[in-house]
Amino acid sequence: MSRNLESISLSRTSTIRDALAALDVAAVGVLLLVDGDGRFERTVTDGDLRRLLLDGKTLNDDLSTLPALKSVVLEDGYTRRHALTLMQQAVINHIPVVNADGRVTDLIERSQVDQQVLLSTPHMGEAELEFVAEAFRTNWIAPLGPNVDAFESELAAMVGVKHAVALSSGTAAIHIALRLLEIGAGDVVFCSTLTFIASINPALYQGARPVFIDSEPESWNMSPQALERALQAAKAAGQLPKAVIIVSLYGQSADMDPLVALCDQYGVPVIEDAAESLGARYRGRASGTFGKIGIYSFNGNKIITTSGGGMLVTDSAEMAARARFLATQARDPAPHYQHSVVGYNYRMSNILAGVGRGQLKVLEERVAARRRVFETYRTALAHIDWLEWMPEPEWSFSTHWLAACVLKPHAPITVNKLIEALSDEFIEARPMWKPMHLQPVFADAEYYRHSNESVSDGLFERGICLPSGSNLTDGQISRVVDVITGLERATLLDKAE
Repeated sequence: MSRNLESISLSRTSTIRDALAALDVAAVGVLLLVDGDGRFERTVTDGDLRRLLLDGKTLNDDLSTLPALKSVVLEDGYTRRHALTLMQQAVINHIPVVNADGRVTDLIERSQVDQQVLLSTPHMGEAELEFVAEAFRTNWIAPLGPNVDAFESELAAMVGVKHAVALSSGTAAIHIALRLLEIGAGDVVFCSTLTFIASINPALYQGARPVFIDSEPESWNMSPQALERALQAAKAAGQLPKAVIIVSLYGQSADMDPLVALCDQYGVPVIEDAAESLGARYRGRASGTFGKIGIYSFNGNKIITTSGGGMLVTDSAEMAARARFLATQARDPAPHYQHSVVGYNYRMSNILAGVGRGQLKVLEERVAARRRVFETYRTALAHIDWLEWMPEPEWSFSTHWLAACVLKPHAPITVNKLIEALSDEFIEARPMWKPMHLQPVFADAEYYRHSNESVSDGLFERGICLPSGSNLTDGQISRVVDVITGLERATLLDKAE
């Protein structure tokens, strides 16, 4: 029994005075009553002691008259979810853990049990408040303002493009990009299949027809091999795509050189969806800067956030000006409200841009923190041969926005069971994106595989994203590692038996 447990353990020969003193010193709200052999009998609270005093006992009387009580206990191997469920059912805040010999090995507190480890949470600093406070002081609250202008110029300078346009979301940025390329009803748009649906929904807004391109195993991003076959088929059919949306997945750039070369060969513009890869680099150049238009997302779960927001980047002054026009309700330059084309209310507010400016200052720190989380997982779990981590090709510098891995075919557990085991310990994990070609809404869409087998299908079936936030503590990372190593240990024991 640990020293801490000894300090809150009493026998029936202990006095009420001893018990009150132990409660006062330990400050945990509960004591452990044990028999002469150290086996657990029941818990004792200050309410139990008050009832003894109300029954006429004195401070010098012992605890021998405490009634026998079957306390709620846990056994080794419990989960946090089970512990919290018992606490809620019994309306208690502490549960002893009792071993096979009947001795207490731990005392679980509600405040320890219900602490969640989330997938990717916002990580705020101090500079954000300064920029937001300035917006309040100057009453620049509505959309546009000095923070918007500065956020655009600061991000453009950081990634190495000439122009940036701050918008309400990454989805809005893709929508504006499609408008800039004059994509409309009946046009074809190619897109990475392994992505979130926001990459392709704007094409549907425009009435375009999506065609999906598989991943390649080297980076899990768009396959040049599959893209080439799709472009050849499109040319033969007499309908080349009006754009190719290349997604950089989970913080890692796609293999842009061969992809862009293919698009250039067929005269098709590239929209680079770098929503998840701000801070990543491809051959030393910032992800998001290889296409005719690039987009970033500042959603709450992204590597930096404005709570909600996005950015369109381009080297074309004409495109940037047109993007601002379309995103501000497409108001014509007239003394009255005049509109010649359809526009949108897509601009970012001056307040949120202030948050973005503060976040941008610590982007490199956030990238370093997420890379550390990924490497900690990979090192701590290196002995588990059924885990395979997202590769990082020699041409890539990934942010590891999400720490992604796949379970090999011989894994003793499925992705769903692993997510369930983590969830039982209040750890959030998610499967990889379900490929777009498998989504019911795109049931009739064309799809080009990397080879005879679909790479993206396999990644979805066996892939999982672990908690990856730049504000994760070592203790939280260890909780994730402990669950997975525990599953491996249980597997080995089953094999031995």
